[in-house]
Amino acid sequence: MTAEKPKVGVYICHCGMNIAPKVDVENVAMFAKGLDHVQVARDYKFMCSNPGQEQIMDDIKTLGLNRVVVASCSPRMHEKTFRNACERAGLNPYHFQMANIREHSSWVTKDSKEATEKAKDLVAAAASRVVYHHSLQTREVKVNKSVLVIGGGIAGMQAALTAAESGMKVYLVEREPSIGGHMAKFDKTFPTLDCAACISTPKTVSIGQHPGISLYSYSEVTKVEGFVGNYKATITRKPRYVREDKCTGCGLCAEVCPVQMKSGFDENLSFRKATYRSFPQAVPLTFCIDKKDTAPCVSTCPAGVNVQGYVQLIKKGKYEEAVRLIMEKIPLPGVLGRVCPHPCESRCRRFDVDSAVAIRDLKRFAADQVDFKEFPIPEIEEKEKKVAVIGSGPSGLTVAYDLRLMGYAVTLFEAEQKLGGMLRMGIPDYRMPPDKLDQEIDYILRLGVTVKTGVVFGKDISLERLLKDGFETVFMGIGAHKALKLGIPGEETENGIMDAVQFLKAVNLGKKITTGDQVVIIGGGNVAVDAAGVARRRGAKTVTIVYRRSEKEMPAHQEEIEDIIEEGVTLSCLTAPVSIIEKDGKVTGLRCIKTELGPADESGRRRPLPKEGSEFDIPCDMVIPAIGQTIDTFFSSSEPDLSLTGRNTIKVAHGSMQTSIPYVFAGGDAVKGPATVIEAVSDGHKAATAMHQYLTGELQQKAFEEEAVSSPPKWMDIPDTTHQEERASLRKLPGNDRITSFEEVSLGLDRAAVEKEANRCLNCGGCCECMECVRTCEVAAIDHHMKEETVEIEAGALIVATGFKAFDPTPLTQYGYGRFPEVYTSLEFERLNNATGPTSGKVLMKNGKVPERVAIIHCVGSRDSRYRKYCSRVCCMYSMKFAHLVREKTGAEVWEYYIDIRSPGKLYEEFYNRVQEEEVHFIRGRVAEITDIPDNKEDQGRLTVVAENTLARRIQRVPVDMVILSVGLEPATGSDDLGRMVGISRDGDGWFNELHAKLAPVSTAINGVYLAGCCQGPKDIPDTVSQAMGAAGEASALLSRGTVKTQAEISYIDPDICSGCKSCLEVCAYSAIRFDESRNVAVVNEALCQGCGSCSATCPSSAAGVRHFTDLQIMGELEAIL
Repeated sequence: MTAEKPKVGVYICHCGMNIAPKVDVENVAMFAKGLDHVQVARDYKFMCSNPGQEQIMDDIKTLGLNRVVVASCSPRMHEKTFRNACERAGLNPYHFQMANIREHSSWVTKDSKEATEKAKDLVAAAASRVVYHHSLQTREVKVNKSVLVIGGGIAGMQAALTAAESGMKVYLVEREPSIGGHMAKFDKTFPTLDCAACISTPKTVSIGQHPGISLYSYSEVTKVEGFVGNYKATITRKPRYVREDKCTGCGLCAEVCPVQMKSGFDENLSFRKATYRSFPQAVPLTFCIDKKDTAPCVSTCPAGVNVQGYVQLIKKGKYEEAVRLIMEKIPLPGVLGRVCPHPCESRCRRFDVDSAVAIRDLKRFAADQVDFKEFPIPEIEEKEKKVAVIGSGPSGLTVAYDLRLMGYAVTLFEAEQKLGGMLRMGIPDYRMPPDKLDQEIDYILRLGVTVKTGVVFGKDISLERLLKDGFETVFMGIGAHKALKLGIPGEETENGIMDAVQFLKAVNLGKKITTGDQVVIIGGGNVAVDAAGVARRRGAKTVTIVYRRSEKEMPAHQEEIEDIIEEGVTLSCLTAPVSIIEKDGKVTGLRCIKTELGPADESGRRRPLPKEGSEFDIPCDMVIPAIGQTIDTFFSSSEPDLSLTGRNTIKVAHGSMQTSIPYVFAGGDAVKGPATVIEAVSDGHKAATAMHQYLTGELQQKAFEEEAVSSPPKWMDIPDTTHQEERASLRKLPGNDRITSFEEVSLGLDRAAVEKEANRCLNCGGCCECMECVRTCEVAAIDHHMKEETVEIEAGALIVATGFKAFDPTPLTQYGYGRFPEVYTSLEFERLNNATGPTSGKVLMKNGKVPERVAIIHCVGSRDSRYRKYCSRVCCMYSMKFAHLVREKTGAEVWEYYIDIRSPGKLYEEFYNRVQEEEVHFIRGRVAEITDIPDNKEDQGRLTVVAENTLARRIQRVPVDMVILSVGLEPATGSDDLGRMVGISRDGDGWFNELHAKLAPVSTAINGVYLAGCCQGPKDIPDTVSQAMGAAGEASALLSRGTVKTQAEISYIDPDICSGCKSCLEVCAYSAIRFDESRNVAVVNEALCQGCGSCSATCPSSAAGVRHFTDLQIMGELEAIL
């Protein structure tokens, strides 16, 4: 309570017939006269009227009132009115208190006595509270004369243009790549049947050309701070991968794009390219590239090859371009097209439909079409530094290739006389033709790689020697050529035993060796299978593979196992070798024992256990062990600083492949042990990148750490039009013909099969990054490295114009949407009608025929207690527009199934009459179901609409060719998040709430934030445009004054009580509190504070409070009631 004696005046409003019929206002006024400090109490018919306000002002002046209470309606409506009256009479406006006895008393009960008693309580509470009110002062602050419009549909565009024409700077933010909203999809507008494009295009063009409008398309507002006149917004701009400042809109990029995707703009009725512009008149005219998350085939490939990209190029017959794309990651496309285990295929989403795309075989076909002798050499910017690569296997060749392209002087050291490592020595010619390997190695050498063969590391060269020769970094890709021992008796027999690696190497290098007639291979991996195939081709009459587990668990690739079985090789599985039988130093057999699978071992595989008494002998004159290899570490004594692992492989840092010697890197089998070619290539890539960073002084191990994926990947949806197709099968030489020569077994795919197979790709990643658009764009507008960016803008006012989304009728299963191809939603039918739509404006069914009978069903999702109870206002009219267009374009019979026809707009009823005159059948009643079961043979293939006819009082069954569902309108996706961000409340259906439907239809409870269009509720185009102009007018009127008054009900912090805990800083949504380090107290920035009270509720020491909401004021109110 203030020092001056409170003199309170209480005024009770009849509010016409809103309060007085329930509340005995005279009785309440008499009651108020008896309250403490009340000097006068009156009642009046309309307190908000001028005479009512004059009463208050006169009493203040004549009776010396210093407090005023008005009991009437909601403070939201007239609190400002009465505060202004007090101020005009010389009383501080915050010495006023309002009691709501209309919404809180009169309107909530039928009992007059109860209403009156509650009104007395509310008046008593207000009169008790007001005596504790203090004088508060508002402040004027300058405003930013800019308007932020959120949403680029017809409402947003109109609001932006109106505000810009008023002299305001406008920021228009639209989350789609182009503006225009839903109206851009329409063909005609009711009731005048104007061309929708003819109405909207002038506006979109004006937006793009207006100097006062900054357009942020493909962007979203992600943060809003501040207060009226001084808002700050963060706009997140999604990457379109095409530079708006460079793109001329020529469309060449879309022409060459090989990826087809469902067109969202066409409501998924057609396909568009991954590089696209939604429609020809789009603003901005800049194209956009649609990228999803990395396709699973790409992310699975150890070398990161752009699988989707080269498959799409192959689909278009661009084989050289495909190979160029492959060789960005692997220098041996033809090799890997033959021997890669294709892990990419294991993740192919085509499995969800039928079977994986034959990715490896497509790669091989493309590589085989290229003449590597003529394949172009890229320009290389030379560097002075020298690099040594030891070993010419797949990892060594990859390092040499990558570093040479970076410009380094690369020397390749190889122990053998020919390059290729295990590619040449460990893979049989019938799987990897030497001429194909030579072609690709020769191309690497053409880049300028120096080669030195017959040089053995640890014997002919050392790391110290390489350093002295000027090499600044070294890669060790020495492979794993040393065979593991069996550890069984007889293994040292002189004649008839040769390990598989040496056997394959000898054959591949043309060395003279003797192959027995009866050969046994011990092992179940790829090397064992290769050795078996080579033995058959070398004339062995019988070849048996002995493997201690089952065939299902053989590590070799299944297709290769099947091949050798076709070639006559016998598998003896669940068999373990016991000893090698020899006579006179020659192998005569292999003693074995049968096994059974027991518990899992440390590798997770079931351990083979010998079965007692099951020993048996396999007669043979040659045994080829193939149980694995390791690296030959004879060099370790001369290189003591090079650390090895417990498995006798070179120890490296994960990712960078750096060894214990900083300038030495390693990869491939020397690090992993026997592995696949693609894994070795992957190691080579990592090592080359790390070596480059090492040479430039930028090597950081953290850079090689893989980022964890925190959310499910967002891939392209599998189109519902995808049908099962048989995977292409490789052509192969017949089994009997194979064993007579080393001719390549696999003949690959033919051209027709390749084209068909490439078309099976689902394009999971959207844009395949084949870079054809980059090569085609003459103005260099394509930038695949664009990232999401944020822009911060300041605006004095916000206009929300986020529009609507169409109701999804899928849950209404009785209508068959999604099951029957000829059931369409209203937006889908709009696209069918549009000249830029999937049928170029012709009304056609999916089979290309013109419909003869069409049904249009009203109120789908609207006026339905299960979904949306409200009327969507536009459905009746656009349904009749559809009926007119169908009649006009096709002459088909049309049935309109309606509940009530609502045509409240100008010329709407006239349009309704016009459609009736066009002989459209109007059936009043709800449709029960749509079925594809005909009533007679003549209607086979048609849909049947089963509906009630309430006027005829019977059920009707009407056969039709096409059904259009007139779906209702719903709040736009993301409305809830935007509402929370800006502070706008939503009604029970999710639409944004206006401040008052009649007094402030475009304003919100947040000062300076306005609504336009369907974000506030369903409405037609004329109402949308009108509201948009109104919102722009309100925003312009607010900002044109140059200043706004800030509210006085803001927070304060008592520095004598503040403990400096900073709790208030954490909860303040407006960043209105800062911390004064010198005094160790929190301080309120009154310009930013909105008086929400979060700090007051949080403060543990009660140092924070809100002016006009003090404890005394609130407790005074409660005491009067209680």
